[in-house]
Amino acid sequence: MQIGNIEFGYRPVMLAPMEDVTDIGFRMLCKRFGASMVYTEFISADALVRSIKSTMEKLTINDSERPVGIQIYGKDVDSMREAAKIVEQARPDIIDLNFGCPVKKVANKGAGAGMLKNIPLMLEITKTVVNAVKTPVTVKTRLGWSKEELIIEDLAERLQDCGIKALTIHGRTRSEMYTGKADWTLIGKVKQNPRITIPIIGNGDITSEEEALEAFNSYGVDAIMIGRATFGRPWIFKEIRDALDKVDSKEELDFNQKLDIIEEHIRINVERIDEYRGILHTRRHLAATPIFKGIPDFRQTRIAMLRATTMDELISILEDCRRRLG
Repeated sequence: MQIGNIEFGYRPVMLAPMEDVTDIGFRMLCKRFGASMVYTEFISADALVRSIKSTMEKLTINDSERPVGIQIYGKDVDSMREAAKIVEQARPDIIDLNFGCPVKKVANKGAGAGMLKNIPLMLEITKTVVNAVKTPVTVKTRLGWSKEELIIEDLAERLQDCGIKALTIHGRTRSEMYTGKADWTLIGKVKQNPRITIPIIGNGDITSEEEALEAFNSYGVDAIMIGRATFGRPWIFKEIRDALDKVDSKEELDFNQKLDIIEEHIRINVERIDEYRGILHTRRHLAATPIFKGIPDFRQTRIAMLRATTMDELISILEDCRRRLG
């Protein structure tokens, strides 16, 4: 698969852009374990234009994580055009337009998935950004606003006509948020449309090697993108990559290796930010990681782990888990 001049190889597996999740430390871990492409946290166009310090910091990328995409969201043409120009100065490999975020603080203001209620504006923004930058522009969106408004088949053609180089489709409507089960049927129909010539990337409920294989084999997508299933599990890219490439399963990581990765992630964030905020930034991963399943009477340990405020305290709790499973 190819986006612009970027060649991704056989059946790419990508890390989805997620707020407060896909910081540079986590992206580099996912890249190490086989992510074909990673994305920054999604970034407000308005905040970029106003040069908000915390937002500008999200533009930091490292050459070792390439290819890397920076995703922006906004609700008007001018701010999205100017934000794209600012983003281009950070030298990402791809600029992605977020027309899929369903959360109220974004969608209810007309940005993210809110654009699904104003397709003419979505298309105008897309065409304007494509014409404003030299970096390949891609789009991420959903099937439609609701089950009664499944517009993705027609929308995909119109977005392609705006000049985007790839389209990522999350298999839910905005109304569904993250509930229920992602519907890949319409993603497959978009891919099968003979008018569609750009790569189609499928997203939604990929949590295992089996689901990844089904996405490629049953729906024919050019690539898949993984979101929530990566929390506390950056090695999911290795597991899926091994299955796609038919690598011997004996190479699977064991509990100790996975715990080492979790501890490394904590250290990366502490060193990158500071001890207190670094630990806070890692809690979502600690809460979601599947590696502690099977530890008896783990509830109190989990509470202590999520309340820890120093790295020494947190690492001590994790090492106690290692002893209990050792």
